[in-house]
Amino acid sequence: MAAKIRKGDKVIVLTGRDKGRSGEVIEVRTEEGRALVRGVNLVKRHQKQSAQQEGGIISKEAAVHLSNLALADPKDGKPTRIGFKFVGEGDNRRKVRVAKRSGVEIDG
Repeated sequence: MAAKIRKGDKVIVLTGRDKGRSGEVIEVRTEEGRALVRGVNLVKRHQKQSAQQEGGIISKEAAVHLSNLALADPKDGKPTRIGFKFVGEGDNRRKVRVAKRSGVEIDG
């Protein structure tokens, strides 16, 4: 199945502790069905000091399940579902993502 949420997309969290918060997708883990979103689902981790990094308690993003994320509509910024349509003729035909809420093409 084609990826509905991709790296670089602006998404909104639908459920959980961070419901309503939005951020940019940093990484999508397709095998797990999860994504890392900047500034969302922050957890504290204890880190041992190393030559490259300082030790102590650090905050970092934990993965969020894709079912709990919705793409922000490019038109009004509200959560939207995603559909697909084909654009072009013959050899120039390509599949693009479309916001179901407004009908706007996402990757133009």
